[in-house]
Amino acid sequence: MSTATVTAIPVQAPARPSTQPKRTRRSRQQSEEVARFFLAKDGSSPTKPELGEEASSEGEALIKAFQSKSGIVYVLHAYKADAEMNGGSPILVKKPLQK
Repeated sequence: MSTATVTAIPVQAPARPSTQPKRTRRSRQQSEEVARFFLAKDGSSPTKPELGEEASSEGEALIKAFQSKSGIVYVLHAYKADAEMNGGSPILVKKPLQK
């Protein structure tokens, strides 16, 4: 008969340098991106993309692209550049635009 011993090893949290400020999470609603899906316009190429018909969802865009000649779908994310003041210094941030 064999005997086994179990040794508990104390777990330590990693040390956090006190010189760095604590980062906070931004709310999801503020940074929620909206993607729009477009089919490629006839005559469009990857070097000169042109947006054609807009699809209501990614699935619909994929189906329509598969049925079309080009088979290309463009995904568009729109942002607005905005300045936020941080201790007297402006910081440029991108804010997603809603559809």
